[in-house]
Amino acid sequence: MTASPQRTRNRERTRQQILDAATVEFAAKGLEGARTDEIARRAGANKRMIYHYFASKDGLFQAVLEETYANIRGAENALRLASRDPVEAMSQLVAFSFDWFVDHPEFISLLNEENLHRAEHVRSSTQVQALNMPLVDTISSLLRRGAESGQFRGDVDPVELYISIAGVSYFYFSNRLTLSAIFGRNLTSPEETAKRREHVVDVILGYLRP
Repeated sequence: MTASPQRTRNRERTRQQILDAATVEFAAKGLEGARTDEIARRAGANKRMIYHYFASKDGLFQAVLEETYANIRGAENALRLASRDPVEAMSQLVAFSFDWFVDHPEFISLLNEENLHRAEHVRSSTQVQALNMPLVDTISSLLRRGAESGQFRGDVDPVELYISIAGVSYFYFSNRLTLSAIFGRNLTSPEETAKRREHVVDVILGYLRP
């Protein structure tokens, strides 16, 4: 018997509510500290539904990571970088990556938590791996076109470049409280954040120049 469209929508809504609640709980308390009772309460769902959809708390955490990566890769894809001028496209990709950390502070918490677990959930997810390959292809295309037009150097590894793009933004947001205390500068202020954003774009584009 086929489920009715309304029942299917209800199931999808319940599953999404659980994912949303779990994202908040995992970002705040980590995998070990998060409680399925609290996730169910936040989601307005029965605790049994968590295990019905995700099998375990680890399965739920992996699903949260998969959705997190799907969201950022989907937003990057919406930039339509492949059809744009290489310098303009690369500048926008760097700025977008920086802005994502501004708008999604939970992303850093989830990444930190997954690294503490030695990337076991990401490593076992074919979805996460598949999501990232189109971005590498897009960067490769931009680098090739930029090199052919004389705008970029010709010896750039696309994966190394993306690690640098992500890294210069990630470190700032994961450490800006300690950096603020060390250097006596409020790096959480909008003015300092905007200054850092401009600096990050300049650093990456400066490296790419031939």
